[in-house]
Amino acid sequence: MRRLRQAKIVATLGPSSATPEMIRALFDAGADVFRFNFSHGSHADHHARYQIVRQVEREVGRPIGVLADLQGPKLRIGQFAGGRAVLQAGHVFTLDRDAAPGDQHRVCLPHPELFEAIHAGQSLLIDDGKLRLQVEASQGDAIRTRVVNGGVVSDRKGVNVPDAVLPIPALTAKDRRDLDFALEMGADWIALSFVQRPEDVLEARALVAGRASILSKLEKPAALERLDEIVAVSDAIMVARGDLGVELPPECVPGTQKRILRACRQQGKPIVIATQMLESMIAAPVPTRAEVSDVASAIYDGSDAVMLSAESANGSYPLQAVTMMDRVIAEVEKDPLYRTLMQAQYAAPERNRPDAICAALRDVTGILGASATVTYTSSGHTSLRAARERPAAPILCITPQLATARRLALVWGVHSTISEAVHDERQMVSAACQAAVREGFARKGDQIAITAGMPFGQPGSTNLLRVAEVWG
Repeated sequence: MRRLRQAKIVATLGPSSATPEMIRALFDAGADVFRFNFSHGSHADHHARYQIVRQVEREVGRPIGVLADLQGPKLRIGQFAGGRAVLQAGHVFTLDRDAAPGDQHRVCLPHPELFEAIHAGQSLLIDDGKLRLQVEASQGDAIRTRVVNGGVVSDRKGVNVPDAVLPIPALTAKDRRDLDFALEMGADWIALSFVQRPEDVLEARALVAGRASILSKLEKPAALERLDEIVAVSDAIMVARGDLGVELPPECVPGTQKRILRACRQQGKPIVIATQMLESMIAAPVPTRAEVSDVASAIYDGSDAVMLSAESANGSYPLQAVTMMDRVIAEVEKDPLYRTLMQAQYAAPERNRPDAICAALRDVTGILGASATVTYTSSGHTSLRAARERPAAPILCITPQLATARRLALVWGVHSTISEAVHDERQMVSAACQAAVREGFARKGDQIAITAGMPFGQPGSTNLLRVAEVWG
């Protein structure tokens, strides 16, 4: 089952999309990767949905990616007497270590590591930024603030600290339990929440030990200070605009999104744009025009994938949301301006053989009007490098590794198929022609461009480019 588009769709599974019928329908409508959100649901819930996804994969004969999204160190205040309080602008409000119920003057902040990290002059945001506090003083057991934007606050609301790199572990005890479960379950991608520095990614990578690829979610301003380093140690990046949009001024989010996207394109790392893309479709069967423009803008910029969160997880119209996203992507990719804008993001190849081969591959497919770009890979490196070039012809990946094919489901333009390993160039050309016809990319007489690494099966050895005519 071939997609007639290059950018991919990530759909979050949840109560609205838990049945075999719905998950199959979401795949048929265009979902390439399914996200399992470990902030919600039990391990039993996730395992049941995972089994359904793999059954759909067997039915359709196409690799499907599974993304396990860890909750991360989400900060929350304690509870209030009566469940809520009203904070008045201009009044003093204290966050302390006292577990007693709070009121309009104080509340518990059950994160002792924050009291030394927060200083006068910094801001605290509560409930997705609805309330803003200005820190006046921070002692060992209390943070005194002045309420800038007041309002009603209730139990366990989230806290954001946009002005500080927080001394909190990248993986909580819950995250470690969820990570073990996700890896045992068979997740292809692990998403790390609230990444602040490259060391956060390296810590997770040591635990994952090659069993999955790592996607870093950028949702804190501190991460932007070390953006290139974080991209370098990650396998993919997500622009998580929920918390990022809380901690940054709203007017800064679009430019930040484009900056992150450019960094990923430069390093050839897949990038996912997420959060509130078709938000109104949680409750309505059609999106707003502004939401459609938001999705289209991400595609015009060359994003690898766009993601649905609550729209597909617990909204009333999950199938319509995926269908709409598929339609928007397909329409953008038909626009001649699409390729012009993507070429503006083009990153010059580095002085090595894989970059030279894949840059030539891009030129060859354009000059010849090739029907497909065929990549042979065991690790996925060749297909990733080809995708960085954004060739005019779709990328048909041939790999003997099912795990590699599943991970590449997130990557722009890559359609993966499983095949036995080839041992020489003649076998390679024959298998490429057969796969191109079988998967619907080419017909007899078409030209295809093939790239691989020799000796075959050796990761990271891309050094061969071959043009072939498809025979009958």
